[in-house]
Amino acid sequence: MKTFTTILAAIDFSENSDYAFDLAVTIATAFNSRLVVLHVIDNLVYTRGFYMPFPYLDDYPSINQLEKELEESAKTMMTRFCESRLAGFSNYTSSIETGTPFREIISMANKTAASLIVLGTHGRSGLDRLVFGSTAERVVRGAPCSVLTVPLP
Repeated sequence: MKTFTTILAAIDFSENSDYAFDLAVTIATAFNSRLVVLHVIDNLVYTRGFYMPFPYLDDYPSINQLEKELEESAKTMMTRFCESRLAGFSNYTSSIETGTPFREIISMANKTAASLIVLGTHGRSGLDRLVFGSTAERVVRGAPCSVLTVPLP
């Protein structure tokens, strides 16, 4: 029987990832696994250091300032998320990374020697899928371990 020693749960704080996360916790509990909770902040732009043109503001915020605010917000959300969703479950760590979601998920799976990745699917189709691609599909193709993709019921 396959055992899952480390489960990587990739979340984006959406309803879909909440549903997948619940399943990841159930599996982690059943297998007495370590749970790694990962949120990836997608890169805003690849032009770090440039300033955004907000002529109506006295101070022009830089991309770096905006990214810093996103990171602080994500940390707050992650703390609240873990406190509310993991009461009674202590064998977990959480991480917030910045980058391309599928790449960061695969990288974290390698770093933590994950034996299972659990993530929700958003069900994009048509032009959205063509333009944005599917994070879940890219994770499945590049993952070093089993991947469980979970659609909303």
